[in-house]
Amino acid sequence: MDFLQFILTLDSTIRLSVVLLLACLAGLFSERSGVVDIGLEGKMLIAAFVAAAVAYETGSAWLGVLAACAASLVFSMIHATASIIYRGDQIISGVALNFLASGLTVVLGHALYQKGGQTPTLAGNARFTEWTLPFADALSDVPVIGPIYAELISGHKPLVYLAFAIVPLAWWVLYRTRFGLRLRAVGENPASVDTAGISVIRMRFQALIITGILCGIAGAYLSTAQAAGFGKEMTAGRGYIALAALIFSNWRPIHAMGACLLFGLLEAISNLYPNIDVGLFVVPVQFTQALPYILTVVILAGFIGKAEPPKSVGAPYVKER
Repeated sequence: MDFLQFILTLDSTIRLSVVLLLACLAGLFSERSGVVDIGLEGKMLIAAFVAAAVAYETGSAWLGVLAACAASLVFSMIHATASIIYRGDQIISGVALNFLASGLTVVLGHALYQKGGQTPTLAGNARFTEWTLPFADALSDVPVIGPIYAELISGHKPLVYLAFAIVPLAWWVLYRTRFGLRLRAVGENPASVDTAGISVIRMRFQALIITGILCGIAGAYLSTAQAAGFGKEMTAGRGYIALAALIFSNWRPIHAMGACLLFGLLEAISNLYPNIDVGLFVVPVQFTQALPYILTVVILAGFIGKAEPPKSVGAPYVKER
């Protein structure tokens, strides 16, 4: 592999890791507050459909993003109501949202466009285009530095830069603000937070609002940036992979970015090098395509016992009288 191929592989890694990164950060805020959110997949799926539909109808990808965040927020508030207000099983609530999104997107898509659940192909301003950073063209011929800046750093769509900018912002919010301190405390010991006069319910609702917005951006990226429209089940299990990355990162934002880049690298390898020749035999494309899912199983089997989740995650809070 020459240097340019290496840069192009990393470029594809960045593009493919964006959805996982946004979903992983969404799960991070939810689970740091003590709420398990298996429904990341469903939120992204409904967001992807709404983003594509609104972008197609209005001709604006940014309006698609706003609509996607609104749709994801509705699903997030359903999960919050079921699991926080009514103290229902958080796993079942999340799975129910996944099933709801899976069926609803197909039904609405077929009713609106008669394309088997898909939306029409997006074009023009209805789809995000790459941003060329200043001096990228001028530096492209400079050895080493040129390809890194022109190919790896420049030339991404705006939601890519937004996703990676959210990582340090999430770290700052969680570890350097009063809101972050309270949020982490709610996930560890909600009773003590309640004793201090802070509403556990309000903090968890706020966390799930953030989760809904991040899932909305992730879904919008799928259908208006990574692809040119919505396709049936286009999330393809990325919500579950994001949860595996969250466990692997031990619920920390910077580590979550590293874990998502690892998953993105495996997907990039499967796309760019489908048949890998190792000398004695050729690795089939089916194996390389399954690598992200294989790693998910390995992480869940090997790291879930070593990870230290928030102590009260998954447990409904019942206020003592």
